[in-house]
This record gives sequence, structure tokens and C-alpha cells, in this order.
Amino acid sequence: MSTPKTQTEWKLAELAEAVGVSPRTVRYYVQRGLLPAPPFRGPDTVYGEEHLVRLKAIRVMQARFLPLDAIQVELQRLSLEELRRLAEADATPTPPVYAPPAPSAPTGVPPPAPRPAATGMARYERWELLPGLELHVSEAADTKTRALAERVRALIAEFQERE
Repeated sequence: MSTPKTQTEWKLAELAEAVGVSPRTVRYYVQRGLLPAPPFRGPDTVYGEEHLVRLKAIRVMQARFLPLDAIQVELQRLSLEELRRLAEADATPTPPVYAPPAPSAPTGVPPPAPRPAATGMARYERWELLPGLELHVSEAADTKTRALAERVRALIAEFQERE
């Protein structure tokens, strides 16, 4: 005799429908590490409340135009309670607001323009390296990472000078 299902457990299709994604998307997020794998019990595999909260938080961050790599960092950084608050936030897509472009640096590559971020989330600087090519650097990035980003900008500038 099976135990009745509680309100904190969902089958794959139920979970996907509750959040507005496909079951395939849920499986992809598990494969990518955005969601923990559920305990496998064959056709009786169920997902818990943490899966639901994480999926809702992912949807909110996607509505804020964060790429999956940045979302993965946020999921690792935030506690379950912080994810719950984020999951309850408005998931209406809002385009990112960028600062007006600064005058070009002598190298031909403009300096980074800070990008405002939602409260409680990591802030990123948006560097437009070339038209159609951007680099997003976390304000919390360490010195080594920032030096690498600066080197990428310098390589782009060298490439532009050769043309």
C-alpha cells in the first residue's frame, strides 16, 4: 500500500506544470546542476519543495535577463530562504537598464558601464567589447579574475588596431 502524496511532493509533469516549464527543461536543469537530482524511485520519483522554489527562482532570474551561468552562481550563493523570497518576486520580464555609453577609451574599447542588479543578487558590470560582444564581470570578482577580464579587453583592442 502506497503512502498518500503530500503537498510538498510532485511528479515531474506536475512540478513542470506548476512552474510553467516543460518536463524536459526540469531534466535539463538537473543535468546542468541548477537543480539537485531527485531521489530516483523509478516511476515513483518525486520532486520536493526545494525543487519548486529553485525553479521559481530560476524563472524570476531569467525574467531579469540573467544567463544560466549567472543563475547557477546565484543558486549556489543564496540560501533556501533567500531563494524563497526571490521565487515570490515578480517574474514579469523587465529589460536590463544600462548606463549611457561612456566616451571611448584611448584603446578604442569603452570602459565598463555598471549595470544595476536586483536587490539581494550579485551585481555585474557590463563591458561592451565590440558591437554584439559583451563581457559581464561580477563586482565581487577577485583581483585575478578582474585582471583576466582586463587582458581580454586589451586583446580586443589589439585586434581592432590591426584591422
